Amino acid sequence: MRLREMGVAGAVISLLAVPALGQDGFRPLFNGKDLSGWVNVNCAPETWTVREGMIICSGVPKGVLRTDRQYENFVLELEWRQLQPKGNSGLFLFADALPAVGSFCPRCIEVQIRDGNPGEIFPLRGASMCPWYPPKEGRVRSIPSENRVRGVGEWNHYRVEARDGTITLAVNGKIVNRAYHANPRKGYICLESEGSEVHFRNIRILELPGSNPPPEATAREDEGFVPLYNGLDLRGWKLAPGSAGHWRANDWILAYDGKSEAEGNAKHLWSEGEFGDFVLIVDWRLPGPAEPDSVPIVLPDGSTLKAEDGSEVRVPVLDAGDSGIYLRGSAKAQVNIWNWPVGSGEIWGYRTDPAMPPEVRRACTPIQNADNPVGEWNRFVIAVRGSRVSVELNGRTVIREAELPGLPPRGPIALQHHGDPVEFANLFIKRLD
Repeated sequence: MRLREMGVAGAVISLLAVPALGQDGFRPLFNGKDLSGWVNVNCAPETWTVREGMIICSGVPKGVLRTDRQYENFVLELEWRQLQPKGNSGLFLFADALPAVGSFCPRCIEVQIRDGNPGEIFPLRGASMCPWYPPKEGRVRSIPSENRVRGVGEWNHYRVEARDGTITLAVNGKIVNRAYHANPRKGYICLESEGSEVHFRNIRILELPGSNPPPEATAREDEGFVPLYNGLDLRGWKLAPGSAGHWRANDWILAYDGKSEAEGNAKHLWSEGEFGDFVLIVDWRLPGPAEPDSVPIVLPDGSTLKAEDGSEVRVPVLDAGDSGIYLRGSAKAQVNIWNWPVGSGEIWGYRTDPAMPPEVRRACTPIQNADNPVGEWNRFVIAVRGSRVSVELNGRTVIREAELPGLPPRGPIALQHHGDPVEFANLFIKRLD
């Protein structure tokens, strides 16, 4: 049969349909007994369990289970089945260790596992690739040549080959999809929880020689961060009676409506654990609505701009609210979240204290405004070492090695009540002590 008669898709499938590799060299990624070799990144313990030789995913909350090491070139085989119509999940390739900003999933290439519409390959959260078919409607997705997935409750077999950034997918014995120029092309392999129960079994991998890709083509490594929020409930946090229903687990988002009826400091949400030196990752956004307001201009030395008559100069802003993060149990050591022109990340209690030395107030004032627009997600990376604090916001340093006199050596972390709605996500901590 000539290529013209087969069509482009048929020709490519025919050329790719090489004999399957032998089983020599394959090793199991799942031992059938427990989750050894896997890391529960951002889900509750109940989300991922093992039963009768299967990994059982409840689908709640949304999140990922990943391998404990990265892979580049390989042949991966697994079986999966969805337990409900239109059930959704995914196999993530070349994933970062942690979720992307404002998302439950990491930067990666997804091979979709879905009842009724399986086998699509597409990039997520900053990853990139070239699809087999041209992108449609502005989306970079490679659509499978046919749907070979069996019905709800039946097992399906995926075979994924990854070679130097090229991905080939065979479903139930036949190649149906392909993608090229994946970036990253080395990273973690993940199973996705996305709202519906799904089962996995017989997961095995054959590693192929690698090409030692540069950092720009390699996923971010595991740095030892552990989650502070499980996406299912508020285990690990102290929820005062008057705060119930106001601070709440909303899947991967920890949401607050600003209306706690608890007393005093109990309105804040306090961690049960206490921490000394650490690095804390927190995603946050002020969902609004934003309303017109006026606020002072904060100068680089921590003071505010004054008019000739001594009054504060104020400028108009769209204000969506206020919140913050308390470090080591100290309300004074509050890393601020707001819409002031000076930007979020300032250490309010020290910047505004006239008794503090000038160098302290200056260091606690943001170097630059790194906030994303109101309503969008932001990411803090807060490092506390001894009595010094650094704050990175959206990849830019806003507080550098600020000395906080009197900062307690240990204490809990708090998410601040300030009477306004605020959402948090991706709370991870790495202890340094």
